[in-house]
Amino acid sequence: MNNMIDNKFSELLARKLIKITDIANNTGISRTTLTNLYYRRTKYISLEVLDKICKYLDCTVEDIIEFNDDIWWMAKVKK
Repeated sequence: MNNMIDNKFSELLARKLIKITDIANNTGISRTTLTNLYYRRTKYISLEVLDKICKYLDCTVEDIIEFNDDIWWMAKVKK
């Protein structure tokens, strides 16, 4: 089953040509946290981390994670 929340962090970094190391060095976010987010291994992300990433990348939360209404609706209908 597809996730209702789509993690677009790796796509965003690719578009902006920014490395995880650059974000880590300039925000104080650990490389482990950023790497796990990049490879979609993370189960949650703190608002503080999201805020730092958004400020550094000059983007919105929706550029990093996106709620997929279609999958949510399909899951609700199946119940």
